[in-house]
Amino acid sequence: MSIYELKPRFQALLRPLVGRLARAGVTANQVTVAACSVSVALGIWLFFGRPDRWAFALIPLWMFLRMAFNAIDGMLAREHGQKSALGAFLNELTDVLSDAALYAPFALVAPFAGFWVGAVIVLAAMSEFAGALGPTVGASRRYDGPMGKSDRAFVFGALGLYVALGWPLAPWAAWLMPLLAALVAWTIANRIRRALAEAGH
Repeated sequence: MSIYELKPRFQALLRPLVGRLARAGVTANQVTVAACSVSVALGIWLFFGRPDRWAFALIPLWMFLRMAFNAIDGMLAREHGQKSALGAFLNELTDVLSDAALYAPFALVAPFAGFWVGAVIVLAAMSEFAGALGPTVGASRRYDGPMGKSDRAFVFGALGLYVALGWPLAPWAAWLMPLLAALVAWTIANRIRRALAEAGH
């Protein structure tokens, strides 16, 4: 089970807006690049600007808006004839870059260890590549959980809100990042296993 499975309902809510954007000449690739640009800018500011803790409240807010952007670019591509080879590359690569930028600031939050935040970033990228490689073996693009992109957005959004509220993180919270890394590793294994099963290997 993954939050990704709720996506069709979310798309239904956005469909009228997507239609208006298409009529206005907005393209799927423009939406993709815009979402990535905001994600990277926010991550860089939080990491290097070292703002007050309240600024972490921008992470859950942007995570939600970013999911909307991701749904919108996909609907523009599929439902309004905007599919392109460049869009396929942008869709996968910008997601990985955005995730890395938005997760990195948590390396500055005690008691999280930079190593484990980095491990989550690397494994998250590998999980998306594992999903994207499905078609190369005759399977579909895999979105299996338990810790796919939408699930990670929920977790890091919740952590961002917690940090912003100034609530203390107990020493045992240091295990949250290793646990996340393990769940993302499990996700990679699931995507590979299910892709191979789908393809009949």
